[in-house]
Amino acid sequence: MSIWTRIAEAISALANGEGLSAVFDKMRASPDRTVAFAIAVIALGAKMAKADGVVTKDEVVAFREVFVIPPEEEANAARVFNLARQDVAGFDIYARRIKAMYGTDTAPLCDLLEGLFHIAMADGVYHPKEDDFLREVAEIFGFEERRFKRIRAQFVPQAERDPYDVLGVTPDASMEEVRAAWRRLVRDTHPDRMIARGVPEEAIKLAERRMVAINSAWEDIQGARG
Repeated sequence: MSIWTRIAEAISALANGEGLSAVFDKMRASPDRTVAFAIAVIALGAKMAKADGVVTKDEVVAFREVFVIPPEEEANAARVFNLARQDVAGFDIYARRIKAMYGTDTAPLCDLLEGLFHIAMADGVYHPKEDDFLREVAEIFGFEERRFKRIRAQFVPQAERDPYDVLGVTPDASMEEVRAAWRRLVRDTHPDRMIARGVPEEAIKLAERRMVAINSAWEDIQGARG
């Protein structure tokens, strides 16, 4: 059963007047958090896009930057997107609930923030208000400024990009430390690792952009140091 069908079934079970946040609250306590993760990306992405309650072709394309949506599931996906746009819960409420769901485990929160960057960049333009939105979400998640900039550098071409920031090391780190950081990030970006921490299989394309950035940063440092 696809994640879209599972979410659609959960939505069908909602009581009159309940919104998508009610589904999220029910799913986040489940051992299988893939549905909650997907709802979090959808809800925060919808609010970032300042949706008007109607799914447009461009908006669906934006979410395809994160999720694989088979043709037969487009109706279910559209229903989820529309409900997210109509949800009265503020984005900060979602962000805080998500933070509480994962506690001190920041890896899935990083995955989620990267998903939002995918959506923000789907039209090829990074707007200042999107930057403000994502920065505030990152702060709620407990990310320091350097980590936010590191994630942003993976997606925004015009953003300041420091290969050391991308790998999470300082410029004075030894080559052995840099190599160890690169290898750790490569391991953590493996699809199996991402699925194990709750990223839906439908969203594993999140690993692609991160892997490109990680390897590019490693190559830049190698080249600079000879």
